[in-house]
Amino acid sequence: MEMPIPSPRVLGAKAEIVARLRAALPRDAVIDDPAETRAYECDALSAYRCLPLAVVLPRTTAEVAAALKICSEMGVPVVPRGAGTSLAGGSMPSADAVVIGLARMNRMLEVDYENRFVRVEAGRTNLSVTGAIEGDGWFYAPDPSSQLACAIAGNIAMNSGGAHCLKYGVTTNNLLGVTLVTTAGEVVEIGGPFCDAGGLDLLGVICGSEGQLGIVTEACLRILPKPEGARPVLIGFSANEIAGACVADIIRAGILPVAIEFMDRPCIEATEAFCHAGYPDCEALLIVECEGSAAEIAEQLGLIREIAARHQPVEFREAGSAEEAARIWLGRKSAFGAMGQKGDYMCLDGTIPVSSLPVVLRRIAILSREFGLEVGNVFHAGDGNMHPLIIYNANEPGQQELCERLGAEILKLCVEAGGCLTGEHGVGIEKRDLMEVQFSRADLEAQMRVKDVFDPGWLLNAAKVFPLGVSAGRRAG
Repeated sequence: MEMPIPSPRVLGAKAEIVARLRAALPRDAVIDDPAETRAYECDALSAYRCLPLAVVLPRTTAEVAAALKICSEMGVPVVPRGAGTSLAGGSMPSADAVVIGLARMNRMLEVDYENRFVRVEAGRTNLSVTGAIEGDGWFYAPDPSSQLACAIAGNIAMNSGGAHCLKYGVTTNNLLGVTLVTTAGEVVEIGGPFCDAGGLDLLGVICGSEGQLGIVTEACLRILPKPEGARPVLIGFSANEIAGACVADIIRAGILPVAIEFMDRPCIEATEAFCHAGYPDCEALLIVECEGSAAEIAEQLGLIREIAARHQPVEFREAGSAEEAARIWLGRKSAFGAMGQKGDYMCLDGTIPVSSLPVVLRRIAILSREFGLEVGNVFHAGDGNMHPLIIYNANEPGQQELCERLGAEILKLCVEAGGCLTGEHGVGIEKRDLMEVQFSRADLEAQMRVKDVFDPGWLLNAAKVFPLGVSAGRRAG
């Protein structure tokens, strides 16, 4: 993965940069010892690593603004970081960059049940938002698989979703407003706790912008009353394509479950060895969850049973208790960790039309055989957000490069099927060089002009999202 050459001017001014940051911020907010900055050398795309110039850990929006102002004045690249769970290298630093991490900014600032919103600092973890309000019967809907660790800042940057996004949408559908610090250190409020803001939809521009336009320090989030009830079913199939066809038929029938999750044999076997969820011996399975009143759930599950029966399932298992429901979800929630038993893996994030699931799954299997690398599939089938996991041996020369080439072919396949390169992980550095597969030069130029407005020096999250050849010459210094 090509990275830009660090600026000798910035590297040579490290002492001055650190001194200015320390003068403006609490002393414990600035780290420049290489032994301590090593914790920030990568994110969850851990195949790539680079020690940053320094790390800033602010506690307030004012401290973020002060750090950004100094970096802007000195022409220093800045890498925003939430919890560092990005699977696309979205928060990987460069040697001449200052990482601004929001982990200390984790407070609940406001809870308003009457108007159905909460205001939080952006370093707060996803799951802890619901944890703070679920005792009163409320929840925050987006639920990425990493929700125990991932931060709201990163969720906004990548427009993250999760298992229940089929019904409730992704982050952009649950985000009401943000406090944003620009690269010049200006603090602006965008949106807020109301239905719709006047003027340009800047909130829609910020959500999913991957830290390219500013650093979000606070967020106003929509919250929802907990549903009356929920019940999952597990459906096993004899082939991936059959499971994909069943998903397409469920969506085509107009049924809207809260979640439809897919797992294939490699993932089923890995999770069984890892957590013994009791999954059936089959090639693929679906977890379909419906919610509402008892009558609503019964009606929806009855229709789903009829549709599944047309595909001759190996097993149809309906949860009869909270304990059985937890067992059905156990393997899915453990899948990414369990797959680590098989070896190193790269997790992709292509999105396709649901109707294309059968043919895309079949072609992924063909590509897997051609490249000689095992691919496990576990993903949000209801909205076509695929997460192929390519297993490889990072210690074997050439395996990582082979894995990346296979990943590129799978992502190209998603675009060819009418989908896109990413659903919730973002582009980062992982898919940066594939952007021209999905977008024309004119499309990319239009996107880059937006960044020019917010970040004219191209200091924020440099070398991410846009191919280096396309964006050459825009970065200051």
